[in-house]
Formats: sequence, structure tokens, C-alpha cells
Amino acid sequence: MNQTLKTGKCFVILGAFFSLCFLATLANAQNYPNRTVKMIVPLTTGSGADIAGRVVAKSLTETWKQSVIIENRPGAGGLIGTGVVVNSEPDGYTLLVQSASYAANPAIYKKLPYDPLKSLIDVVILGQTPYVMVTAADGPYQSIRDLVIAAKSKPGEITFASAGVGSSTHLAAEYFNQMMGIKLVHVPYKGSPEAIQDTMSGRTAFYMAPLDTVIGQLKGGKVRALGVTSKTRNAAVPDIPSIAEQGYPNFEIGLWFGVWAPAGTPAAIVKKINADINQSMQDPEVKNAYDSKGIKATPMSPTEFSKFVRDEMSKYQKIAKDANIEPQ
Repeated sequence: MNQTLKTGKCFVILGAFFSLCFLATLANAQNYPNRTVKMIVPLTTGSGADIAGRVVAKSLTETWKQSVIIENRPGAGGLIGTGVVVNSEPDGYTLLVQSASYAANPAIYKKLPYDPLKSLIDVVILGQTPYVMVTAADGPYQSIRDLVIAAKSKPGEITFASAGVGSSTHLAAEYFNQMMGIKLVHVPYKGSPEAIQDTMSGRTAFYMAPLDTVIGQLKGGKVRALGVTSKTRNAAVPDIPSIAEQGYPNFEIGLWFGVWAPAGTPAAIVKKINADINQSMQDPEVKNAYDSKGIKATPMSPTEFSKFVRDEMSKYQKIAKDANIEPQ
């Protein structure tokens, strides 16, 4: 057999092989999921990502006719839970649900136990919500202006809470400090529930709380809201002014939640998860749950979400650099 025929036969065999692989992957995607899907939340129960994740998991359970369960694995700024997903099988059955902290961590940690650009696939955004700057209901600060004046009179003395070093709530507060030209002391907690509790008691001056995690305390009058971080007011709490409208028109920063899969997860499965979660945003129950917590659905394709995540990483890198935060 001459060389040309041999080469031609090889191409035919390779073509058939790749066709079979494609069909097998397509079949797997069409059959996905056929067992329980686990969503790892590397944050505490009651955190923003946990709340959004549980709403979507409930909807997906009904859509997929398979259990979608939330498993909280908090610790080390979300690195522990994220590591679980990175090291899991890339088959779509173990997913990561994280907040904007996913984009903030590379700005805080000198060396991550994974590559945020290569170890995981950006699947879909779950939604966005503003932070609410909250302080003790009976505390001394009645407005943003009160807090800024006090901080400027006592530089390096007033404290602020965060949901952990490197968390998005940490960098959102640092961004506020930069914009206002003030210097405060950072007090990190295990998560939002603990940060809210100590701010309520007056142990810290303020906390940039994700709206969905603090809305109950706001409506119960347990904390005082100094402002929301979106440009305009949020429909869930229309009486709370934005920080921008209080004389700081350039101030805006928000929180978001998303889903990631381990690198190597078949593209067809990623596409299906993305499409089904985007579709779940049309579910009246999801809409009502989101509206009640002040979360806005902002559907994106995997490509759009990937660009969004990288833009957010660049933003947090700048905030950390301007705040002179030395990577740990």
C-alpha cells in the first residue's frame, strides 16, 4: 500500500474516532444530569452566594428532576471550598458557587492553590446586588458625612468589618476608604453573619453588607443603613439613598455571584448548565425570591461571563494596589 493510501486511511480513522468522541460527549450532555449535582459554596450559610445558590438549586432540582444540593465549605477566604471543586472530576456534578470574592482573591493572595484563569471554567453569573453600608442602629453615625468627618478626625482609629481578608466586602470597604480619603482599621470575620452581628453591637463602625444578607436586619430596624453602593436606589429598599446621591456621584461598586466548573468539563455540559440557569431566572419563584433580597438577574453566556470575571479581577487588583494591601 503506497504512502498516500496509508495517510488517507489514517485520516479516515482519526475522523471516525473524533466523530465518535463528539457524539459521546453530546450524548453525555443530553443525558446530563442523571444523578445528584453538588454545588460547593466556600462561604458560610447565610452569605450572599449561599442565598443565591439555594434559590437557583431549588429551581434546577425541578428542571432537571435530579437533586441539586448546596454544600458549604467555608474557610481561608473561600480557598478551601474552591480547592474541593478544582480537584473534583470535570463532569459537571461538582460545581462552585462563589461571590465576587473569586475575582478579589488574586489581588490579596500572593500564591493561590489554583490558577483562577485556568483551573476553573466560568459558567454563568447568578445575579448582582449592591452592598449596603450598615452601622449600629443606636450608633453615632447618622450619615455617610458623619462617618467621613469622624474618620478624618481620628485617622487609623475607627474600625470596619469584612467577611474575611480578601473577600469582596473587604475590598469594597477599601474602595470606599480610598474614595473618601480616609484611613480605617480592618477587622475580618468568618463571614457576613458574624460581621453583621458585631456591627449591630457597635464593635465595628460599619460593614459593607451584601443587601441580600442584611435585608432582614434592615427591615427589622436592627441596623442603620448609611447608603447603598449602586448608582441609584434599590427597589427592595427604596428608602435607602445611594452613596452617590449623598454628594459622592462617582461612587459605585457592586456584588455578584456566579458558577464555575472544574477545567476539563465538556463544553456541551457547560453550555447546558449556563442555558438552564439562565432559563431558571424566568421562573416566577426565582424572580420573587431575588426581588425580595434585592438581587438582579443579569444573564450572560459563558464567554460574556468570562470577560466580566476578568474585568472584575483587574478592578480588584487596582483597589488592592491603591490601598497598599500587601498580598499574603
